[in-house]
Amino acid sequence: MSTVNPEPLWRPDPQRIAKAQVTRFQAWAAEHHGAPADGGYPALHRWSVDELESFWAAVTQWFDVRFSTPYARVLGDRSMPGAEWFPGATLNYAEHALRAAATRPDEPALLYVDESHEPQPVTWSELRRQVGALAARLRDLGVRPGDRVSGYLPNIPQAVVALLATAAVGAVWTSCAPDFGARSVLDRFQQVEPVVLFTVDGYRYGGKEHDRRDTVAELRRELPTLRAVVHIPLLGTEAPEGALEWTALTAGDEEPVFEQVPFAHPLWVLYSSGTTGLPKAIVQSQGGILVEHLKQLGLHCDLGPEDRFFWYTSTGWMMWNFLVSGLLTGTTVVLYDGSPGYPDTGAQWRIAERTGATLYGTSAAYVMACRKAAVHPARDFDLSRIQCVATTGSPLPPDGFRWLHDEVREDLWIASVSGGTDVCSCFAGAVPTLPVYTGELQAPGLGTDLQSWDPSGHPVVDEVGELVVTRPMPSMPVHFWNDPDGSRYHDSYFDTYPGVWRHGDWITVTSRGSVVIHGRSDSTLNRQGVRMGSADIYEVVERLPEIKESLVIGVEQPDGGYWMPLFVHLAPGAVLDDALLGRIKQAIREQLSPRHVPDEVIEVPGVPHTLTGKRIEVPVKRLLQGTPLEKAVNPGSIDNLELLHFYEELARKKA
Repeated sequence: MSTVNPEPLWRPDPQRIAKAQVTRFQAWAAEHHGAPADGGYPALHRWSVDELESFWAAVTQWFDVRFSTPYARVLGDRSMPGAEWFPGATLNYAEHALRAAATRPDEPALLYVDESHEPQPVTWSELRRQVGALAARLRDLGVRPGDRVSGYLPNIPQAVVALLATAAVGAVWTSCAPDFGARSVLDRFQQVEPVVLFTVDGYRYGGKEHDRRDTVAELRRELPTLRAVVHIPLLGTEAPEGALEWTALTAGDEEPVFEQVPFAHPLWVLYSSGTTGLPKAIVQSQGGILVEHLKQLGLHCDLGPEDRFFWYTSTGWMMWNFLVSGLLTGTTVVLYDGSPGYPDTGAQWRIAERTGATLYGTSAAYVMACRKAAVHPARDFDLSRIQCVATTGSPLPPDGFRWLHDEVREDLWIASVSGGTDVCSCFAGAVPTLPVYTGELQAPGLGTDLQSWDPSGHPVVDEVGELVVTRPMPSMPVHFWNDPDGSRYHDSYFDTYPGVWRHGDWITVTSRGSVVIHGRSDSTLNRQGVRMGSADIYEVVERLPEIKESLVIGVEQPDGGYWMPLFVHLAPGAVLDDALLGRIKQAIREQLSPRHVPDEVIEVPGVPHTLTGKRIEVPVKRLLQGTPLEKAVNPGSIDNLELLHFYEELARKKA
């Protein structure tokens, strides 16, 4: 694996390395905390995991984290699950997110863009004023620390204000995007029993208006714990009976009051995709998210007050929470509410141009769609301000790296990152001082003891293994909601290797220190003991212009056999004839492995995804093994349930 790419695609120049915040942090931490002065990032990373307490103390000092009550020690207990971070400390996340208002009141904190693609600024002082007013009204409504506040909202400034006001009060935020249906939202919100619900009347997507008033009415009926519903008239309709008006709640001019809460106090609840049951309600802490995101956004993404941070996301995905945390570094955050490809496939590049984005984040799928649609970003848009294009959601194929390099700029920092909703952060990805190798993530994150383990629990290098994290991270969940004995939390990550976080991804840690992600380990393709991630197959198959999208499944059969079908969703006008079949099989045989040529190639009407856009491999695998649909998948978590009937019918015929 380490010799696949002998030469990097990109190297940072000496000036960029010298200016990077992580370089300055290392020199400072060497002077004040015993970090290694030499050896660059690899030495700093080694120190950050070997000396966890010194590293995280250094992070809080470097970023001037304001503890209203000092901590007794950095790690009271380091066992997993249950690590205890900064015991005794109190602070407030929202207070840190709004600090730039004191020094840059009239500069934009947010740039909001809808499908007109015209940026609308919200200044730091205006953001702080609205948060102060809304936090006061939430307190008037009886919202107290620990209460849950929910948002059924698109990616609009009001969602950011509501999150920060909730955090200022010490309440717990949770959100879903308004393209989620009522059942999906209730599967999430009913678990946490919110007392306030922020809603829109609808949203605009793909040039059309989508009315959500009926869905909002159903949510109100089915959430008996609600004390108040707040109406945001995005489509201009009147507030429904009994709802409060957003403008009335945010009209005041009150200095925000920031409740000082313990480090481990819940900040928000995120949800797993919930493809095989109720989504896990993952609780992360005010302090844990604050220090993890300062590290990730400040040191790894190299963001600061001069930057503009745009990531295409929705409020139903952890990347939205991560995006909002850009405020912690004093960065202007770009919010885009609309279709990723409206009015054309180049839409996101146009938004990056018009907002002057310096770090632009998107999905690997969007990059590959641009490549297929022959989009030419550098030719058609002024992208001179972009320093970094980052991708996540699925592994960025090598062709995606090369396309960004060729079509955006040769001197472009390409950061493929991988993490999870479970930690609301990255395990591996962006490092501004390291080279980029095609198809590889630059390195594990600071303070993240990322390893690749074989089934016996031994670390392996240049071999495929399980992604594990052997020491605690501050943003790991404090618990799951409604999991009183912690058994669901334990079983999700710690049942394979006791005391060690197993994430469920296949990775290779290369001998040069980079990381390759191969896909989910629970849907790994295992042919005669040779394991391969599904992402490797998709990368090869979807290069073919006839293939719009694909899904590959490995099914262990009762007789000990192994059936590996490849499902293909064809581009318009394409036909799955013998010639195309031959090219699909030849591509896999020659570029990957003869063992992983599929047993069958089957045309499908479409590939089902979770609501956050991930292909659902495991539920389809369960259907093909004969599991009834209602037990194989949670219907509310799927973007198009009708598609699953095709796979269900196929399983019936196979049986």
